[in-house]
Amino acid sequence: MQSRASEPALSDAELRLLEARLRERRLEIDSELGGLAQTLHDVREARGAESVDDEHDPEGPTLSSEWSRIHGVHGELAASSEAVDAALDRITAGNYSVCERCGLPIGFARLEARPEATLCIICARAAER
Repeated sequence: MQSRASEPALSDAELRLLEARLRERRLEIDSELGGLAQTLHDVREARGAESVDDEHDPEGPTLSSEWSRIHGVHGELAASSEAVDAALDRITAGNYSVCERCGLPIGFARLEARPEATLCIICARAAER
């Protein structure tokens, strides 16, 4: 691992700002998941309708492909939701801005861009290799 100067710890104001962004993102995710649940319900009903000729509709995607797309988006939102919840838990535990890999502080600029980040930028880059 590379040696480097440690990022400064987050100020109370920075931590409050990031926590507010995480809580806002949590509400957005909940709203998106709610809308997706209704869409999934509608597709389920359409798939069950005997009069729907799903595979021969030239006007658009099949219900099966739409189901797969919505299911994928739902999975991504669920993963985002878990990451946001984990970040909020780290705030409560007092270890929010600490890199899980090297133990050094995660810089404010990185957390501002990705408030749910668990790795500092150097460790994140190393993990991508």
